[in-house]
Amino acid sequence: MTSLRDELLSFASDLPLERAKTIPARWYRDAELAALEQRTVFGATWQFAGRAGLVAEPGSFFTTEIAGEPILVVRDGEGILRAFYNVCRHRAAQVVTEAAGKASRLRCRYHGWTYDLAGCLRGTPEFDGVLDFCREEQGLARLAVAEWGPFVWVHGGANPPSLIDYLAPMPESIAPALSSLRFVARREYKLACNWKVYVDNFLDGGYHVNTVHPGLAGVLDYKHYRTEIHPNTSVQISPLKPSGAAEISSVRGGEAAQYWWAFPNFMLNLYQGVMDTNLVLPLGPQRCRVVFDFWFADTEGAAAEKYIQESIAVAHQVQLEDMGICEEVQRGLGSCSYDTGRFSVRREAGGYHFHQLLARQLLGS
Repeated sequence: MTSLRDELLSFASDLPLERAKTIPARWYRDAELAALEQRTVFGATWQFAGRAGLVAEPGSFFTTEIAGEPILVVRDGEGILRAFYNVCRHRAAQVVTEAAGKASRLRCRYHGWTYDLAGCLRGTPEFDGVLDFCREEQGLARLAVAEWGPFVWVHGGANPPSLIDYLAPMPESIAPALSSLRFVARREYKLACNWKVYVDNFLDGGYHVNTVHPGLAGVLDYKHYRTEIHPNTSVQISPLKPSGAAEISSVRGGEAAQYWWAFPNFMLNLYQGVMDTNLVLPLGPQRCRVVFDFWFADTEGAAAEKYIQESIAVAHQVQLEDMGICEEVQRGLGSCSYDTGRFSVRREAGGYHFHQLLARQLLGS
């Protein structure tokens, strides 16, 4: 049996796109590799954690899970944004169990240990007489945290790069559009495929649009669809047809669509006055969860409500189409007839870029 490291080294990440092959099928099915991804990919890169609006005021917080770790994000009394592992230092219970809210202190419901909003341990009931115990060293374990626009991100690794630098040039490129958008709704989907299959599908340069998304194909100017590659991100840009499919063009308009991706698992779809973000999270080697957040510029009144409902319905239909093909691919990746594939030079530069970044992150290089 080939060792995991030998398997990782078997992928040639330095070839030109014209000669490159995809990562092997085992990478989409192997439990050992999935565990390594949790530590070295999701646990050591900037990860989208939640909406900044949930922690806009002092004392506000939200909780989430990243790389299998329970995470707490809180705005302290001085207005400083902080992120912690949501794990009590006494017996490892979650300190905060609510999804979001406001608090003046953080009190573990198990034994009542209490922390302030800066994560410092303040209360330890019935703990007199314990020797060699330094309260100052028992605060909640911290993570790096940063905001960009309406988003909060956390990083569990050491010495993380600046979030804005990591995401460049996405923050600067879409800043004008973000200022007018408001969060409206969230939808979640569970898929029977590895998270990387979902990312591959997103990054194929529109290659699957004509065959998998007939409605969307009527809107996108496929001939002029292009992909731009950046160090940790990429963007697919397609002009929109002014006389495209009425059902979609009426709720997905503007001069061009932008489909941004940030390594490893954050995606952002931007149209005129409409933005969807989607985050794909592993649920094991062959399952994943996709979280969609929907943002709109116009949110007031009956006409806006109708537009929002129709727009989300279009996104749902596209997602169902993607789910079907991604789950089909996952089944095919288990076939003895398939190991690696090749990339379309015209369309799939983004997918190869993803595989290169993934291999380097897994190998620690």
